[in-house]
Parts: sequence; C-alpha cells; structure tokens
Amino acid sequence: MKLDRTSMLYGTLILTGTSIVSQFLGFVYRILLSRLIGAEVMGLYQLIMPVFSVIMALTAVGLTVAVSNLSSQYHARGNRAAIAQVLRRCLAVFLLLFAAVAAVVVLLYDPISVYLLGDARTQLGLLLLLPCILLTGVENLHKHFFYGTGNIRPPAAVELCEQFIRTGAVLVVFLPQNPERTVGLIVTGMILCELFSAVTLLLLARRHLNRAGGLTGAPLEHRQLNRRIASIAVPIGLTSLLGNLMGSATSVLIPQRLVHAGAEVSEAMSAFGVLCGMTLPMLCLPTAFIGALGLVLVPKLAEGAALGQRGLVQHRVDRSMLATSVLILPAMAFLVVLGPTLGAALFREPTVGRSILPLSVGVLLSCYQSVLASALNGVGRPGAAARNSILCGVVQLGCTFFLMGLPGVGLKGYVAGFLASAALGVLLNWWAVRRATGLRAQIFQWCTAPALSALLMGLVINLLFQVLRRAGLEALPAALACLLFGGVLYLAALQAQGIHLRRLFRLC
Repeated sequence: MKLDRTSMLYGTLILTGTSIVSQFLGFVYRILLSRLIGAEVMGLYQLIMPVFSVIMALTAVGLTVAVSNLSSQYHARGNRAAIAQVLRRCLAVFLLLFAAVAAVVVLLYDPISVYLLGDARTQLGLLLLLPCILLTGVENLHKHFFYGTGNIRPPAAVELCEQFIRTGAVLVVFLPQNPERTVGLIVTGMILCELFSAVTLLLLARRHLNRAGGLTGAPLEHRQLNRRIASIAVPIGLTSLLGNLMGSATSVLIPQRLVHAGAEVSEAMSAFGVLCGMTLPMLCLPTAFIGALGLVLVPKLAEGAALGQRGLVQHRVDRSMLATSVLILPAMAFLVVLGPTLGAALFREPTVGRSILPLSVGVLLSCYQSVLASALNGVGRPGAAARNSILCGVVQLGCTFFLMGLPGVGLKGYVAGFLASAALGVLLNWWAVRRATGLRAQIFQWCTAPALSALLMGLVINLLFQVLRRAGLEALPAALACLLFGGVLYLAALQAQGIHLRRLFRLC
C-alpha cells in the first residue's frame, strides 16, 4: 500500500520514526553523560533547563504554533506569498523578543543563578543558554513552516543529524572539569548542534519558497497579518509561559524542599538528577510517538474543522486516542517490570527505578493529556487547553511545595503531584474535547482492551525474566528476549479482544 505523502498517517509515521531514533540517541547520550559527570552535576544541568523552557515559551512557542497553523491554511489555498509573509514576520518578532529577554538575563544572571535557581554554579551555563535559545528559536520557526506545509522530511532529517552532532560535540571532546565548567560544556554542545539545525533549515526553507513558480497568491495586508498571528501566538505563548514558569518553579523547588526536609545539599541535588535526568527520561523514551502525533494532528484537525467535516475530526481524534493506548500501555508495562534493572545497568545508579510504577502511570496519563490538548488546539479551542494546563501546573506546584517539605515524604510528594496533575489534565481536556467535537469515549477500545493486554504481558515477562536470570542469562539479553516475547503476546491478546492493528492504519 502506497501512502499519500500529505496524509496524517504518512506524517505521523515519518515523525514517529525520526522521534524514536532521536530519543534513542538522546537516551544513549544521557546514559554516557551521566556516567561521565555523575548525579550531582546532572542535577545542576537539569536546574538550568527550566530557564531554557521559560525563555522559549516567552519568545518562540506561540510564534511556532502560529507559523504551523497559518502555513497549513494558506498552503491549502495555494497562497505561498502569505506563507512567506507569516514566516518572516514571526521571525522578526522572535528576534525582538529574544533581544529584550537576553538583555535582562545578561544584566541579572548572578541573582538569577543564586536566588532563583539556588546554586551559583549555574552561572556559566545560564549565560551560554542565550545563543542556544536564539538558534533553537530560528530552527523551530522554520521547522514548523515545513510541518504546516506538509513537508515532513527535511526537519526529520535535520533532527537526526542534530542528535549525532550533539552527542559527539560533548562526549568526544569531553574533559574532566569542575561542575560549573562541565555544565557550560554541555550547553556548548547544544549550541553547536542548534547552529547546524538553524542554518540548514533556514537555507532549506528559502530554497523551498523560491523554487520554480515563485511566491504565488496575494500577500496579506500588514494589520490583518499581525492580527492573525497575534490571535494564535499571544494566548498560546502566555499559556506556555505560565505553564513553564510553574514547571520551572517545581523543578527548582525539588532540591530545595528535599533540603528543607532534612537532606544534605549534595544528596538533594543527586536525587534531583536521578529523578529528572535518568528515571523520567527512561520512562519518556517510548513517548516519541506522542510528540510526532501532536505535530501532525493539530494542522489536520484545523483543516477538517475549517471545512466543517465534523465526522472526520471525530475519526482522527478517535484513532489518535486508540493509537496512544495501544503503543504506550505495553511500553509502560515493560518498563515497570524491567525498568529498575535496566536503569541500574545503563546508568550505573541503583536508585533509577525508585517509584517507577506511579511515575509510569503519570507518564501514561500525560500522554493522553497531550493528545487531547493537541485536539483542542486543532479544533480552535486553545483557550480551554491553556486553562487546563495552568490548573494542572498549580496542582503539581502545590504538591511539590507542601508535600516534599514534610519529613519522610521527600520525592514521593513530587510523584503524588505528578499523578494528580496528569489525571486532572486528562479529565479536563476530555471534557473540553467532547464538548467541542461531540465525540463519545470508546472505553473498551481506548482503555480496557489495551490495559488488560498490557497487564497480561507485564505479568508474563516478569516471570520470564526471573526464569532467564536464574538460568544464567545476563540482564540485557534477558530483557531483550522478554521484549520480543512480550510484544508478540501483547498483539495476540489485543487480537483476541477484537482490536486489530490495521485499524490504526486508517488514520487519514
């Protein structure tokens, strides 16, 4: 069967494959990096990443969504001149916003590192983040131009090359340094790979727009263009900013609240590094599909909603929810059973698998939440997705602050907040999606059948792994054997309950 290159399935498959390889390379990078620098320095590195997220939210996130949505609309109408206008205007606005934010960071980097992040050793990494953010913003604007026009392959290829460059830039030339310089070296590696991606995508976008035929269509009036961009970028950007501020506050609070509960500073930073730099990335490795699906789902739903095709919108959301369950549930079951063993073997850190069961449930719920949020953005309800995201962030932040400071609770307070916020997000987003689309929940197909199949797989591979280990097989080969056997068992269990995988390939 030959796939239509403009279809939702084709785009999702290409981006999923790219994301899987990219996340695998990133995971290998984290493994090697954690072995080189240790849990404490990994915690310092994780401490500056919320600053990256906040500045990106303030300067670029809303604009990238505007580029994707408007490019998709004008591409459907054949107005390439308007697409070029949108891209240029969003790029100019991003550069102005970045210049203002960068000036503030340069002036206040010392109090930011000491009083907000709580560790002066983050100063060098904080300053080096600025060129990295500039390049990332330019990259993402051009990347979403390609997504909006349905041209998936250029950004996919660049993403893979970026991961190889990032790994090589840090690991090949890595030299032992003090913690502050080590964090700076990691960020320098990020700058090198972002430089490649930004320049490559910029040149490819210009070539694409200037190809034979020129910029067909009528350009937009400047005020109309500004209003259209602002109507998308401002609410999404503000929402992303608020959400990232709360997420950043949560990340910064984790080591501080651990210290408040009685832990030593180095112990708290190590625990933070293990949680956010090892355990959660391992659990999020199978979620590459969700990001790819969201990038394709938003413009496709926007197109269907604009044409008044309610049935097609419902079909796409239904297939997306089914695909999420079928792919993520068995992955979480596998990691719950074998994650602690794999984490200890890969990261050489025995505490990697701590609280993995509740964390895996939280990751699963966050996948549903993400897909439903993409659906809301696609059908023109970004305000609902924004409100729900903020409420979830408040819940996570509150649990982190109040629970983690209690003696004897520690990281369990963060895990409780992670679960509670993800569950709340699923409920609120589903309620909004149902109101917007009229779609009814398919509980058996979306949840019951995949969950029962994943539970059976988890129980069987748990027993199989113990048998193989007692027979003398090493941990990694035994885990691989369990993965293969468990995958076949899971598919058979799905088939027995009437869930056929070919239904997923009707995602149009």
